[in-house]
Order: sequence, then structure tokens, then C-alpha cells
Amino acid sequence: MRFETLAVHAGHAPDSATGSVATPLYLSTTFARDPEGTPLGGHTYVRESNPNQSRLESALAPLEGGETALVFASGMAAGIALFQALPPGSHVLLPDDAYYGFRVAAQEFFPNWGLRADLVDMADLAAVASALRPETRVVWIESPSNPLLKVVDVAAVARIAREAGAFSVCDNTFASPALQRPLALGVDAAHHSMTKYLGGHSDVQGGALIFARRGELSERMEHMRHILGPVLSPFNAWLILRGLGTLPCRMAWQSATALAVARFLAASPAVSRVHYPGLPAHPGHEIAARQMSAFGAMISFQTAGGREAALRTVGRARLFTRATSLGGVESLLEHRASSEGPASRTPQDLIRMSIGLEHPEDLIADLEQALG
Repeated sequence: MRFETLAVHAGHAPDSATGSVATPLYLSTTFARDPEGTPLGGHTYVRESNPNQSRLESALAPLEGGETALVFASGMAAGIALFQALPPGSHVLLPDDAYYGFRVAAQEFFPNWGLRADLVDMADLAAVASALRPETRVVWIESPSNPLLKVVDVAAVARIAREAGAFSVCDNTFASPALQRPLALGVDAAHHSMTKYLGGHSDVQGGALIFARRGELSERMEHMRHILGPVLSPFNAWLILRGLGTLPCRMAWQSATALAVARFLAASPAVSRVHYPGLPAHPGHEIAARQMSAFGAMISFQTAGGREAALRTVGRARLFTRATSLGGVESLLEHRASSEGPASRTPQDLIRMSIGLEHPEDLIADLEQALG
């Protein structure tokens, strides 16, 4: 079954009680049992499981080509649950352009959990191999990365991790399964901030890990979720499941628009550098073309006039909304270093953009006047 069909039908079925085509929203926190104590519908308490969570997980697994999926309250909650499931003394390898929340977590919280982490440029395969240790348990890949849109040869890094006995994870948030399938490239699990493209409308928060195979790690994480409670609410699960149906068409339009916008920026004298893997000048263009079906809707660029020019450009935008996050139907832009705060490693002249569903010529006109 092709992806577009899966996106519409995975996790969906007419309600057996009413025939409703739309998935019902189950808000109950507890569920009835028969006289022998057996749950009537397979659920007992909302923190352990609920019908909307189960439906969403049953949809996510085939979309990424995995055997099982676990959803959490946020993308950070999903990633941190994986790290907390590791034994003390474990080593984690993170990309040098990892999402800043994971870098902060590695610096401030990993030591409390008995974990160590190193950052490495994962575009350099030799550097990845040399950074591995006997105690490395997880190699965390991010491609395209946030916010510099670096591209990693996912299959090659997954192979290096596998040969070292490490578990590989690819943060697939920027690409989504509509454009990139990390598990098919040999990765052990795909990570998502479902708040972004999977939800798709800037109105829901959630995170997920989809595993190529069910195993000890996924089962330990499921137990931890039940006991520690970083669970996704039924309503959020319902919203994200609804968003999945339009994911393929949203990503196709947004990716095509982003390419047009990136080409405009690359030709602008007010721009010193454009980070977008769809441009042939991008150092990861050939790899991205091989492992992605399109290049995504995220762009970052650096202004020729430095930090002040970047702030001025963001301030003059009219059609773009000045806001963080990404993946919604509206186009957003931000001075990324300001959003990340004191721990930011992002260049001060960089603007990050999430391209929405507007017409590309309108977005280009807005950028043209904003760049002055």
C-alpha cells in the first residue's frame, strides 16, 4: 500500500458501536471490567493506555515501516524516555547540530542519570566511528538538522552504529515519513516531535518513537511511560491522528514552495548563505536527493548584514508570523538564536523559516520587502 493511502487509512476504521467514519474521542480516564476483573475493551486506566493512543500508535508504525510505536506528551519527552531507559554508565553520541533541547539535557541532566554524551559532526563518517566507545549505547541522528539543515548519510551512520553494537535513532521531525523513511535506511528507531508536521496545524503537542522491531528497549520504555506518566492526552492523540491524513499533500505543497523560496533567497544580495538541502550548492544535496523524496519545508538563511540585519528582517515581515515551532499551515520565521536563549550555538545572523501553505509568490514578495 502506498504512503498516501496509508496516511488516510492507518489507524482508522468505522466505529463498531455507531458506524461513525470519524474516529471517536474517548476522554474516559478509567475503563470498566467484567465480573472476573478482565477489562471489557482492553484498557484499564488512561495513564497505561487508552483507545485514542492505541489508534495513533497503530497508525504511526506502518507510516514509518516499523513494528511498534510509542507516543508521549512531547517530542522531548519521547527522546528523554529513551535516554532514561539506558543503564547508568552508557554513552550517547549526538550530532553537533542537535536540537538545542537535547544538547541542554545532555549537559545538565545526563550526569544525574549516569550518562555521558559527545557531540560529533555526523557528516564526517570517520569522526562518527572514532567517537564511538565500548559503552556507547545510542547514536542519535538528526537529518535534516535543526537549525542548520545539515544532512547525514543515515544508512552509513546506522551501519557504523550497528557494527559497534549501538542502537541508532533518527530524528525525522523535519522530513516526516512523507519524505524520508529512516527505518528503511537501517535505523533502529525514528523519533518525531508530532507537534510539527504530523499534527500539522500548530494546535497540538506530542512526541513519538517508532521502532523497527519490538524489543527490550521499547518494552522498558512502555513500562516507564506507564509508571512515570509522560503520556499523551486522548485529545492530543485524536488531533494528531486526524492530521496524518493530510500529511502527504501538505508536505508536497510545502516542499515545492520552500524550494521556490530558497532559490529566491540564494539569488538575493541581502543573503550571505542559504541552508536548504534542495539547492545543489548545499553540501548534503546529493545525499538528501538519495534518501529523501523531496527536500522539506524548513529553510534557514544568514543575512549579509549580520545580527542587526537579521533582527530587522524578522521585524519587517508582514505575511510570515514571528513565532517559533514549525510544521503548521502558516509560514513562520524567527531569529533562531534569540529563541534558543543563552545556550544557543546558532549563528547570530541566522533566520529560520517554516514554510506553510501560502502561495510561494506571496511569501517571496514578503521576504523581498523585509530584506529591503
